[in-house]
Amino acid sequence: MKRTNELIVALAVMAVIIVIVWGVFAVGDNMPRGVTAYAQSVYQLHNTILGIVTVIGVLVFTAMFTSIVVHRRSKGYQAAKFSHSTKAEIVWTAIPVVILVVMAIPATRVLIEMENTAGAEMNVKITGYQWLWKYEYVEDGISFFSAMDRESNRARQLGSGINPRDVENYLLEVDNRLVLPTNTRIRFLLTADDVIHSWWVPELGWKRDAIPGMINEAWTKIEEEGIFRGQCAELCGADHGFMPIVVEAVSPEAFQAWVAEQRQDLADAAHDAARLWTREELMSHGERVYQAQCASCHQGDGGGLEPAFPALVRDGMPTGDLETHIYTVLNGREGTAMAGFRDRLQPQDIAAALTFTRNAWNDGAGEVVQPATVARRDQG
Repeated sequence: MKRTNELIVALAVMAVIIVIVWGVFAVGDNMPRGVTAYAQSVYQLHNTILGIVTVIGVLVFTAMFTSIVVHRRSKGYQAAKFSHSTKAEIVWTAIPVVILVVMAIPATRVLIEMENTAGAEMNVKITGYQWLWKYEYVEDGISFFSAMDRESNRARQLGSGINPRDVENYLLEVDNRLVLPTNTRIRFLLTADDVIHSWWVPELGWKRDAIPGMINEAWTKIEEEGIFRGQCAELCGADHGFMPIVVEAVSPEAFQAWVAEQRQDLADAAHDAARLWTREELMSHGERVYQAQCASCHQGDGGGLEPAFPALVRDGMPTGDLETHIYTVLNGREGTAMAGFRDRLQPQDIAAALTFTRNAWNDGAGEVVQPATVARRDQG
């Protein structure tokens, strides 16, 4: 009877633990399955290891709690006394070694697969900045920056009056998505311009650090079309949480059409850099550029975040010396968090942003800056 009671208690404890574990999985608290063969391997490895440690956990905690309940001192049990046992030590050493070997074999296979970037059909260079990404399609000669979209950026700012819940994909949408073809082996070359970042899209099954002065490699082969979102997974500065990643996977045919569009956009950009813009065009485009590139530091209303990011409406810059203003935007300010935009933006983007900041908060009294003016200062 005594043994029967102990068995009943042990089974009850085991059942409770199993129900708890099952409940965790039932609510979907697990990693995503992913859309690449490698992500599937990681997912299967995760489930295998989790299953092993779950079984171990259930057995260990069942034995522990059964002992606590059934063999407690208040029931008259006394602790057993026994001496050294070589056989016992061999058993409790051999069993964990076998378990570790069983787990290490599939884990090693997955790690080797992760590091094998050979056989790439295209290459994409990813550079991290505070707080945006630059994507360069090496073979196609296309490059652009990707920052958090305007609506998310506005909603996150205090006093904006926008409820973040009303913004679709809040903090997980960008102005320019990384478009990739499906069923294509793609190698990523990752680095950073300022501090350590980490490029992470869960559905791809991996993340990689982007380190200044180093090139890290990774690869993917996306099997499904769709939109997959991620974020910088490294604490890269004050606005670390506002550096999203959006990958749009399309068919190879759609990707080639997108490449053609981007090349046409580059040709149009060259034309835009050479023509004269109206004040209205510069102000409209400048507001978009400012919200995407500048508002994260200086705020949407130019109020800044003192002392790190000065308020433009009080700094004197919007109505100050134009040459100094252009130089600062192109090259940044040494010893401060102000980065240069010489390599980040086109002349027309910088000219529009300059025009916007010199007119938005002073009743339009500032100058109109043309792209050709910025281009001349850039070349000089």
